[in-house]
Amino acid sequence: MEYQFKEKGANVIIYEPVAIIKPSNIILKNNILISEFTYLSGGLGLVIGNYIHISPHSIISGGGYCILEDFTGLSAGVRIITGSEDISGKALTNPTIPIEFRSYYRSYVICKKHSFLATNVIVHPGVIIGEGAVVASGSIVTKDVEPWSIYMGVPAKKIRERPKENIYKLEKELLHISGIGPSDFQKYERIALNTK
Repeated sequence: MEYQFKEKGANVIIYEPVAIIKPSNIILKNNILISEFTYLSGGLGLVIGNYIHISPHSIISGGGYCILEDFTGLSAGVRIITGSEDISGKALTNPTIPIEFRSYYRSYVICKKHSFLATNVIVHPGVIIGEGAVVASGSIVTKDVEPWSIYMGVPAKKIRERPKENIYKLEKELLHISGIGPSDFQKYERIALNTK
């Protein structure tokens, strides 16, 4: 299927079947692999950087902003939620309800470069996954994750540090060989962070 993305770089592979909602709000950089049975919502904006793999059965939904910086990895079954219904009882909940009877919020999730979400991780709205951070399988992330750290559990807690020197070295080599410069996500992040 041909989608009308806001921007699409080189070497973007999408294995059908996938569900892509609001592709006009999605920016795809270069060297991206989106595996089958993935659900992506452009929401208020979805930016997928260079060298990104989104594994099967992963979901980015919620209607807010999501930014996946360069070299981010999403393993099978990852759920990134960028917004949700207000369940406080002051409104009805679900998109079939007329807007005047609903209350919902839109937020963001930002995954900094070299971050990695393992199988079946769930990330709640309003979270920044720090550069180089890893979240272990089955974890639930409700708060920001520190850079170059490994988190695990429900809710996810820091268990140790992750080395970064070799990763930076390999990144530099790959970008040099490929002729792709590092991406600048600052303007997208400013927009995303102002959604609260």
